[in-house]
Amino acid sequence: QVHLVESGGGLVQAGGSLRLSCAASGTIFSINDMGWYRQAPGKQRELVAVFTGGGSTNYADSVKGRFTISRDNGKNTVDLQMNSLKPEDTAVYYCNADIRSWNGVKEYWGQGTQVTVSS
Repeated sequence: QVHLVESGGGLVQAGGSLRLSCAASGTIFSINDMGWYRQAPGKQRELVAVFTGGGSTNYADSVKGRFTISRDNGKNTVDLQMNSLKPEDTAVYYCNADIRSWNGVKEYWGQGTQVTVSS
């Protein structure tokens, strides 16, 4: 079994910072892309940032310059440093990864962590 476990969400005032962490565990042969998505109430889930297996990063336009994604391949972790937070960043944030395990390559999701930014 493969699991993604997130931590680090919470309540912060506008302009503040939070750091989200995600760790993949289980029988893992390799991980391709790892990233973060978010879903605000009444909205579709959207990509926030991704760290590809090839080592590149991509960000949603709305977070460029404020969020930074990092990855530790040795620990199978991906973090999201969020600075200059805005109320519109309020959402449930989900970790996502494409993982090769015993049953081939599958997409996995974490359980989600709430981020609330007050104005």
